[in-house]
Amino acid sequence: MKPFSTIAIPHRDILEGRLTMDVFAANLWEVYKSRAAEDYRDSSIFFRKTYLTEGLKNLMDIAERRLKGEGGDPIIQLQTPFGGGKTHSLIALYHKAKEWNANVVVIDGNALDAKETTIWEEIESQLTGKVDKLKGRISPGSEKLRSLFASHQPLLILMDEVLEYTIAASGIKVEDSTLASQVLTFLRRLTDTVRTPDSTILILTYPSRSHYEEHDQKLLSQLLERSGRVEKVYTPVHDEEIYSVIRSRLFSTVNEEEAREVIEEFMDYAEREKMLPEGVEKSSYRERYVKSYPFQPDVIDALYMKWGTYPEFERTRGVFRLLSLVVSPMRESKSPFITLADFELNNDKIKGELLRYIGPEYNSVIAADITSSDAGAKRVDRSLGDAYTPFRFGTRVATTIFMHSFSGGPERGATINEIKRSSADISVPSSIIVEALSKLKENLFFIRSDGKFLFTNQPNLNRILLNKMEGIGDEKLKAEEKRLLMDNLKKDYFEVFLWPGNTKDVPDTKELKLIVQKSQKEEKCKELLENYGERPRVYRNTLIFLCPLDSDRINFESLLKRKLACQLVDADKNLSLNPEQKREVKDKLKKAENEAKEHLRDLYRVVLLPSKDNFTEVDLGIVTYGAETTIDREVYERLGSEGQILEKLAPLSLREKYLRDRDYVETKNILESLFKTPGEFRIVSGDVLRNCIREGARQGLFGPGDGEDGKTICRHFKVECSPELIEDEILLKADLCQIPQKEFKHEEDVLTGKEEVKDKVEVKKEYGKKYHTIHLKLGVPTGKLSDIVKTVNYIKSKFNKVDVKVEITAVNGEMSVPDYEDKIEVEGEGLDE
Repeated sequence: MKPFSTIAIPHRDILEGRLTMDVFAANLWEVYKSRAAEDYRDSSIFFRKTYLTEGLKNLMDIAERRLKGEGGDPIIQLQTPFGGGKTHSLIALYHKAKEWNANVVVIDGNALDAKETTIWEEIESQLTGKVDKLKGRISPGSEKLRSLFASHQPLLILMDEVLEYTIAASGIKVEDSTLASQVLTFLRRLTDTVRTPDSTILILTYPSRSHYEEHDQKLLSQLLERSGRVEKVYTPVHDEEIYSVIRSRLFSTVNEEEAREVIEEFMDYAEREKMLPEGVEKSSYRERYVKSYPFQPDVIDALYMKWGTYPEFERTRGVFRLLSLVVSPMRESKSPFITLADFELNNDKIKGELLRYIGPEYNSVIAADITSSDAGAKRVDRSLGDAYTPFRFGTRVATTIFMHSFSGGPERGATINEIKRSSADISVPSSIIVEALSKLKENLFFIRSDGKFLFTNQPNLNRILLNKMEGIGDEKLKAEEKRLLMDNLKKDYFEVFLWPGNTKDVPDTKELKLIVQKSQKEEKCKELLENYGERPRVYRNTLIFLCPLDSDRINFESLLKRKLACQLVDADKNLSLNPEQKREVKDKLKKAENEAKEHLRDLYRVVLLPSKDNFTEVDLGIVTYGAETTIDREVYERLGSEGQILEKLAPLSLREKYLRDRDYVETKNILESLFKTPGEFRIVSGDVLRNCIREGARQGLFGPGDGEDGKTICRHFKVECSPELIEDEILLKADLCQIPQKEFKHEEDVLTGKEEVKDKVEVKKEYGKKYHTIHLKLGVPTGKLSDIVKTVNYIKSKFNKVDVKVEITAVNGEMSVPDYEDKIEVEGEGLDE
């Protein structure tokens, strides 16, 4: 769509940026004295920039007929709200009366000094150039007035701000009365007098409502009573005409055809998005738009109907002033029309004009929530994503709400549809406005949403929460973070150690351990990995480190502070929260608790696994929405899925790693290596290795055995077995379980990389012969009972029935009878079975 500045051309003073606010300070007295701004003083300029409303045209028609002696109302009262066009109408009549060659008397109650002159003296002075017959503070009689007026026909008397003069006169003594009483008497005599001359007309103005004190309000009632018997009340500007009045005052020309094209495109968008005003016909809103363009009708409605209810705003005049400040800096704007969202509140002139009516305390509200670089609205602008950043939807929505928030009456605040109409862009679905609005509710400190959205100067729950957050120290944060971690680490899969301060806080054992660190620093993890108190750590491959992503800590702590602040507010009985705010606190607390749990997991996402050279890093990533699992379980399952933790070890992998370049290896050394050496298979327990050996032996991939009399012996091959992972138990290559055995010599640690012992002796043995019955009688040296157990177990694997009897002969000592009965007989009962 075309920029509005190419369709509606502002007056030259606006285009050239030399517009001053005194242009809108319509002052009848200054026009009379030829001191007013050119826009008011020069009649041709005045009427070029004035939209002639039906009321004003009717008023001028009545005045012209009356002054020409053609009849009509002799007395007319203009009674409108402040800024409703009274003074502008008087100036129009003043210029027209000059064209009609009529005498004009101008009375401005604000300009006259009640101590220096009276209204009747001023009337005589303007008509005759001197004060003679009407001199004095006593009101003249009707005959004197009639005589004066008769010699100065046709005559137009314009009286503005009479109430202000009367208020000032009430403090001036005149014999037994006051000058105010004399003014009231004069007004009655004046209205009686002007009825009779055919070519005299009196125009008076009064405010339609008053912000005056009781005494002044009483004077207004008396003035109305004195002039009310013969006056006619006219309204110069009707509400539906205000659009055209304002547009004429600010813009010299408007291309109606191009304006309608822009308006129609907006109307189609608004209808699709269902954001047209409720209860208003589309055609009616369209016509209002045509009259108000380039302003959206909502702009003038908000200023005229809401801001205009402030007495100081002076309605039409106030709208002129404010809109001229908005239009001037938008001369180069690409906007197709002007909405409330275009009111740049960081513009000192615009902001200053608004603060005149609502008070300076809102300066800090505007800065905190809308205009400063870290204002909530600016944060929302950035949070909506790069695609929407140029639109500044957060700032536009907040500005729209602000402009709807103020009124001298009860009508305050904006509905969602009102916000959409002013803030949306037709190239983007209006749902983005709802999203921005939702984020603003979470980020702004002075916004309220009681049915409608509005700003106040009272801090909302967000501000209260921020104050609570500012009082939360590091110790409270650490304690809460630790509590959350404890709740989310159930120790079902690891031994868990939270924030260990000393290397001895983590035991040096074979169990898998999850060590939760305070930071992502690897040197801290390395210290724990390598040391256990004063000595080196042995079982290093059992350690798994869970670290926070340090770059996310600031965001997490901010969220954690918010959660704690919600708890503090919820528990603070001294806060005067309304029911809605109490519900909001509960909702925020519940939301903060859920977010804290999710963000805790997002923070603690870096897993460091000891490897051969340093650490292997595993990033758990962002938590899946709605996932219900503990952190330790997720670590366990993730590492399990990637083969970093093994519940089952493949026999082929074991054979490839430990028997590829050697004939045999001790099972205990394999187990020790798995627990000690970073980078080895990380098994959950020794049972994983036992099961692996059992399966590998059954498949014939290798065979467990032991060494006897300096030789390696395969005890189990392609059969079930029960590995014990003890000293001297070995694992042999499959081919050594089928050929003559090699000499066995125990190595300190066959996994240390030491040179293997070479074969010494080959023992030939005949194969093919079988024993069907074996009877053994063994002498067992001290400490070798376990060897007997191995032998028995091996025999049981070959024979279906095995009887084992133990014969004990004890000599060269003694034992008491009670000891024998208690320790031998009792303990030995049932062994025969």
